Amino acid sequence: MRTKFSLLITLLFFSLSLQAQQSRRDSIAQTTLITDRPDATESPNTVPAGFWQYEGGFLYSKDKAGTSGIEKTVYNTGLFRIGVLDNLELRLGYNVMNERQELLDGAFSPEESSGIDPVLLGFKTAIRQGKEGKADLGFMGHIYLPFTASKDFMPQTTAVDFRFSVGHVLGENSSIAYNIGAQWAADEAEMAYVYTIAYGLSLSKKWGMYLELYGDLPENNAPNHSWDTGFTYLVNNYIQLDVTLGSGITTDQAILFSTGLSVRLPR
Repeated sequence: MRTKFSLLITLLFFSLSLQAQQSRRDSIAQTTLITDRPDATESPNTVPAGFWQYEGGFLYSKDKAGTSGIEKTVYNTGLFRIGVLDNLELRLGYNVMNERQELLDGAFSPEESSGIDPVLLGFKTAIRQGKEGKADLGFMGHIYLPFTASKDFMPQTTAVDFRFSVGHVLGENSSIAYNIGAQWAADEAEMAYVYTIAYGLSLSKKWGMYLELYGDLPENNAPNHSWDTGFTYLVNNYIQLDVTLGSGITTDQAILFSTGLSVRLPR
């Protein structure tokens, strides 16, 4: 009799626990989707525990003619974000792309580089999020694994970066976010300081737009500054579409264009 009673209590607690978890997931599912794309500024917010998020799309960039620059087509730039705790997510990213280099006056080399560049592994932790009247704070770090890349994009050394992310709500329909950090590019000896700043504006319940400045400041070379702007469309609390257009300010980049989507689902 005692054994049956213990089993009944165990089943009851298990049932209540499942109901509580489902209620929590339903509550989170009603919140607005927060993404790290399409801008270069990473949000300080993490994906909730028990959820995962895919953010990916297409990107095209081309340097100015006459600069011996690069034309890059990224057929699939993807980032998987997995909520482990309410303030911690794991991150895995990749790029499937094609590159070709200009030879002279707009003519390009017949040789092209195609494949996958080093896979990104990392984490993001929310130091503070959701506190009314206070800025959201986050920290993230990534490593880029050389052995995961295709032959054309395989470096000799591992790249590393980290960022602090801050987000402020300015009003009912506007916000500003910025990143400060550093990166060590693969096969490069010098460190570069990284910055981004993005202003976001809600145009309606579905539409949003942003304007952004971003760049890096290498220790021994000239700084690189760029800008971009874009729009987002929230299909529902699970799916968001985006489009971006930008170019370099002090770099040779003539144009950057990207479009993509973000999806959040429970695990």
